[in-house]
Order: sequence, then C-alpha cells, then structure tokens
Amino acid sequence: MKKRIVAFTTIGVLVSIIILKNLLFVEYKVEGVSMRPTYEEGSLLSINKYSHYFLPVKRFDVVVFRGPGKKEDYVKRVIGLPGDKIEYKDDQLLVNEEPVPEPYLSTNKLGTQTGDFTLKEKTGKRKIPEGYLFVIGDNRIQSYDSRHFGFVKADQVVGRVSE
Repeated sequence: MKKRIVAFTTIGVLVSIIILKNLLFVEYKVEGVSMRPTYEEGSLLSINKYSHYFLPVKRFDVVVFRGPGKKEDYVKRVIGLPGDKIEYKDDQLLVNEEPVPEPYLSTNKLGTQTGDFTLKEKTGKRKIPEGYLFVIGDNRIQSYDSRHFGFVKADQVVGRVSE
C-alpha cells in the first residue's frame, strides 16, 4: 500500500511540475541574426512569462515583446529604462552621460558596431518616458530595433529570457 501511495505521489508531483513549467515558461525560437553572437538564428530560448510582473525589467535584460503592429514578437536587449538619456558616441554607450560597458557585444568588431546617435535624434525625446523601454539587438548593424521603431511599451513585454 505504501509503494502505491509513493508512486501516485511521485506521478502527481511530476505532472504538477510539468503543468507549472508550461504555465510559467514558453519556448521561443530566435529568427534572424539581430541578437548574434549572444543567440544564433534557430536558438531555443526559455521565456519566463511572469517575472517582469514581479521584478522590474533591468538594463541589459533580454526580453521578448510584441513588435510594431503586433504582428510578431521580437527578442532584444534592454539598454534604456524610463528616465534614461541614451547616447552612443564613438561606439560607446552613454547612459545619463556616463559610459557603460557592453560585454555581450562581439569583440571581433570590424569597424563601427552601433554608430553615433542620441535619443533625441532617434525618437524626438531627450529621455525615455515612464512606462517605456529602449531596446537594441546585439548585432547592431543588422538589427531592427528602437533606433528604427522607437520606444517599446513596458506592457508589450511578453517575457524575459531565462539564462
């Protein structure tokens, strides 16, 4: 009798874990090369669908969000948070006029990776508004991101990539 109870308990726990995992996490397949070298095309990412509701999205988190027109999802890195002033000068990220290292970028750079720009040039605003994020792909030259379509509403975030 005890063996049956242990077996049923074990099966119940395993089924509960599988159900819970599927409720909290979803797999996302990377399409395109905008996040290289961090994620190659075809990489499978585990997306935590709820962590951003309990813990705020931080600078350099990789998130999946509903893209412009809400036709598809994008995976990009958050480099700007509400209230931030973002600028690139001589391929160096400046957040609120302070240089910030970007260790996730390829060290095998041939020429400029990001190019110079200010937030105002790209969005018409000096700072990122409340409730918005500024996102960029790690493969800056081949990424369609906030430099092109502007800010991402925080409520468009589908989830955060779990490392």
